[in-house]
Amino acid sequence: MSIGLPLAFGEEPAMRFTCSRAGCADAATSAIRWRNPKIHSEDRRKTWLACDAHLEVLRDFLAARDFPLAVVPVSELDDAEDRDR
Repeated sequence: MSIGLPLAFGEEPAMRFTCSRAGCADAATSAIRWRNPKIHSEDRRKTWLACDAHLEVLRDFLAARDFPLAVVPVSELDDAEDRDR
């Protein structure tokens, strides 16, 4: 997963987050918060970012494994979560 911060020299970056799907460089609009209950404690969450085109496929991948998950807009992520990914 990458945080899309292209060089903008004094300007706002074009996008803050990029999609986690392999090969996709589109702006992420959603964050999928998930955990693998076999290895993560109740308070541990991983975050995948998704553009509109890949939200369903990423969410379905995790749901097929019965991982608990929640989808939130990237606007709800805070700076601490940015550092934890």
